[in-house]
Amino acid sequence: MLLNKRQVFTYAFILICFCIANAQPIKYVSGNNTWNPDSLGNHRAVVDVPATASVSKVYIEWRRRDDPAGKAVIVVDAKTNKRISNVKVENISRESGTIYFEPASGAGKYYIYYMPYKVTARSNYPKAVYLKQVSTASAEWLGKLAKHTNARVLYLESVNAMNSFYPMEVIATGQEVKGLLKSNTDKPYLVFTEDRLHPLKMPHDLPQRWIQKGVNSKFSDVALKGENFSYQLSIYPVSGDVKDVKLVFSDLKDVNGHRIPASTMSCLNTDGVKYDATLLTNTVNVNKGDIQALWCLVNIPVQTVAGIYNGLVTVKANNAPATVIKVTLQIKNQQAVNGGVNEPQKQTRLTWLNSTLAQQNDVIKPYTALKVDDKIISLLGRKVLLNNSGFPDQIQTFYTPEMTEYTNTPKNLLAEGIHFHVINAATHKDIAFKSEGLIFNQKQPGIVKWQANNTADLMTMNVDGYMEFDGAVFYTVKFTALNDVNLDDIKLHLPFDKKSAKYLMGLNQKGGIRPDTVNWKWDVATKNQDGAWIGEVNAGLQYSLRDENYVRPLNTNFYLQKPLVLPSSWGNSGKGGIRVFLKGSSILSDNYSGPRSMKKGDVLYYNFTLLITPFHTINTDFQWSTRFYHKYSNLDSIKATGATVINIHHATPINPYINYPFIAHKAMKSYIDSAHRLGLKVKIYNTVRELSNSAYETFPMRSLGHEIYSTGKGGGYSWLQEHLGDDYIAAWYVPEIKDAAIVNSGMSRWHNYYVEGMNWLVQNVGIDGIYLDDVAFDRITMKRIKRVLTQDGHPGIIDLHSANQYNKSDGFNNSANLYMEHFPYLNRLWFGEYFDYEKNSPDFFLTEVSGIPFGLMGEMLQGGGNPWRGMIYGMTNRMPWSDNADPRPIWKAWDNFGMQGTKMIGYWVDNNPVKTNNNKVLATIYKKDKKTMIAIASWADSDTSIKLLIDWKALNIDPAKAHITAPAIQNFQQANNFNIDSEIPVAKGKGWILILE
Repeated sequence: MLLNKRQVFTYAFILICFCIANAQPIKYVSGNNTWNPDSLGNHRAVVDVPATASVSKVYIEWRRRDDPAGKAVIVVDAKTNKRISNVKVENISRESGTIYFEPASGAGKYYIYYMPYKVTARSNYPKAVYLKQVSTASAEWLGKLAKHTNARVLYLESVNAMNSFYPMEVIATGQEVKGLLKSNTDKPYLVFTEDRLHPLKMPHDLPQRWIQKGVNSKFSDVALKGENFSYQLSIYPVSGDVKDVKLVFSDLKDVNGHRIPASTMSCLNTDGVKYDATLLTNTVNVNKGDIQALWCLVNIPVQTVAGIYNGLVTVKANNAPATVIKVTLQIKNQQAVNGGVNEPQKQTRLTWLNSTLAQQNDVIKPYTALKVDDKIISLLGRKVLLNNSGFPDQIQTFYTPEMTEYTNTPKNLLAEGIHFHVINAATHKDIAFKSEGLIFNQKQPGIVKWQANNTADLMTMNVDGYMEFDGAVFYTVKFTALNDVNLDDIKLHLPFDKKSAKYLMGLNQKGGIRPDTVNWKWDVATKNQDGAWIGEVNAGLQYSLRDENYVRPLNTNFYLQKPLVLPSSWGNSGKGGIRVFLKGSSILSDNYSGPRSMKKGDVLYYNFTLLITPFHTINTDFQWSTRFYHKYSNLDSIKATGATVINIHHATPINPYINYPFIAHKAMKSYIDSAHRLGLKVKIYNTVRELSNSAYETFPMRSLGHEIYSTGKGGGYSWLQEHLGDDYIAAWYVPEIKDAAIVNSGMSRWHNYYVEGMNWLVQNVGIDGIYLDDVAFDRITMKRIKRVLTQDGHPGIIDLHSANQYNKSDGFNNSANLYMEHFPYLNRLWFGEYFDYEKNSPDFFLTEVSGIPFGLMGEMLQGGGNPWRGMIYGMTNRMPWSDNADPRPIWKAWDNFGMQGTKMIGYWVDNNPVKTNNNKVLATIYKKDKKTMIAIASWADSDTSIKLLIDWKALNIDPAKAHITAPAIQNFQQANNFNIDSEIPVAKGKGWILILE
């Protein structure tokens, strides 16, 4: 078991003793992993039997936060390590318990395990089930209880420091709480001051530590110049609920008039900055009998003069009198390094939760600045032509079908402009809106904003839109009823040009050829679906339908626990839906909401988003030269494989804790430095979705309610049940290091911390990028991450792995559709687990796996992929993730051919110079001057033979001098030679790599 600094700091091996009323001192000890907790539990009392006897009795004042009713007690003989069967328990409560047992080895030590459990379910999603007490004592022995001798508790022991309850989870007794309240009868609530090293962990129990400290209206501590300092004020209502708690800070001053201004102080629980840089204000209510920690942040200025500073914090509530706390900080004549964030066990990184780092929407390479010419907005490879109503009249892309170059010839996405139909039920005709004109209210390189007000007699339609430099467009469409009105429908029409609507992904459809007709209805309870992508390889549009209450749902196994919220406008109580069908010369996406009534003054938001694809051209040379090794291993052996980039997963020695890569950072830096000396780059696993329980900030963030951690049914591994109690979702668990993660809630200030953490890792550890294992944040955070990863010339490589999201647990979404908003900032896809490379069509490969229609390239995962099919998309698998995952033979074939600088022309390109005479056997070429690599892959139902149909002129090859060879490639093909008109045998599900020269 790896121990982190926080654990060692907080739960030292040194025994800490304290006295309690009318009892002997109790000691708490770390057991240093000397027993198996998954059979005996994490906690035991070590007792001493002074003399040989038939029955020993011990009274244990264990002060437990759990409910011990019915839980088993196991007694083990320390000398023989055998379980004792003659055991009887009585008077078991949260405060104490009495245990009788037979001391089989006479005088000496005995272990009493009082929270034993067994682990059920999958190893990575375990469930600890606590054992029930079962009587195993003989009747004869039970008859001897009256003649017992007393044993004594030597100490209480946790299996390791991480599992210790001391001191903040050792409960106060009921009598102690009564005594405390009796001495504070004039107060409707109590305020407990606490330092940053002892986070409040129990929301429903006072810790014994506070009984000993008493209620004190003073707090003092020591800090450094420039330190991100914090402390806690915890509210405990005693006479009734306390409403709308707020803190008011005064300046801190020394005797010479120097001051730490109140502007440097804040309360993490009540105020802050959201992940999107907007201000956050929380209302904090505390129920009677609960305890709410308020974390006070003080960002001490670097120029602060050393000395003792005093000030006040006033606790205010709207239904209770104020409480004033005197705060004293001794500022030492020493400056904190980087705010003290290198010592996160001191909670110095809590200020990161309010960070605005990298929020400025400046342009990220390879994108170019937005340009506005009249009503035309130009961006990299695309144009949008707006009309006076505020919607696009036309969207154009300028990519070649090969996706390797730009062209001056536009490809139109739309057959006519995007528009709304608002149909009056009285006339069954459209309400005619009159536009007041299009107004641009912001024109920046990274963002352009506009608005258009459209009016009619019955209602208004106010349109606010903005576009960002990567091709993301966001619309807020506000309908306001000027009079009572009944409507047949409000619907949005997206009329696609047929030439730009070959494929579809979403709306309950796997990626592939667009069906002739799609009929889809909202079903947010089970479907993570609110729109679709429709397009061609070099032109497409993803859209999502939302309202003003949109909240990003959970994903990857957790969708059903926090699904989409049905938009009241589009969903219209289940009446809304989407139809996609052929209409005249267009493919119409009819997004309807159905009949409804609006009263005068009613407002409905029909918001929607657009992503214009592709985002950029594919970077084939990066694909051929950047070769991933996905495992922590010896650097020399990795270098020898030919790999160039190492992905370091979590649960490895240098990145042990999931999505919290800050604990073994010194070992990580040493490894990365060594890799850089060998010319290798290193990326690490780090994403947002779940978070290790080893995070230093776990309990301060739990104090924020459900802002950062999702609500849930609890359960999972024992640590979670014993220290979090309830109201969480247990996530990934690593048995080898007992790392138990908790599901994040979605969009929260944790994303601010995530960005700051990435920045710190780039600057202090030297990471070259990140490996994302699914994503639970939006494009705002992704842009910020890309900025900090690529700062100062760092490579900032991001690759995304996704398990196939098209299943019940994930809400039947398509991975590419789900994560498309992130594609502008990715370097490679790895789609992925549970993708079927054998049974799915080439159109599925193209749209859901390859990334090519979006400007990306990818790799295969499940079962090592299908190497023949992968090659027609420029994909291999990734070593050494599975037995079949060894791309080195293909890498060697690439190098022998000289893939750098080739022009990739895919089978989807109409004028591809090489085709086959079988439409189920496809060919992609990699063209050089007078030399071409041909990748062939079969989707035929059986073994077959094909002939190549070659445009010799396009290849600049003389057919009279041409020859075709199949180089020997291990585990792929045997060497062979073919004539230019030969029939080439192709096995079912396989293919060839041929060299034509």
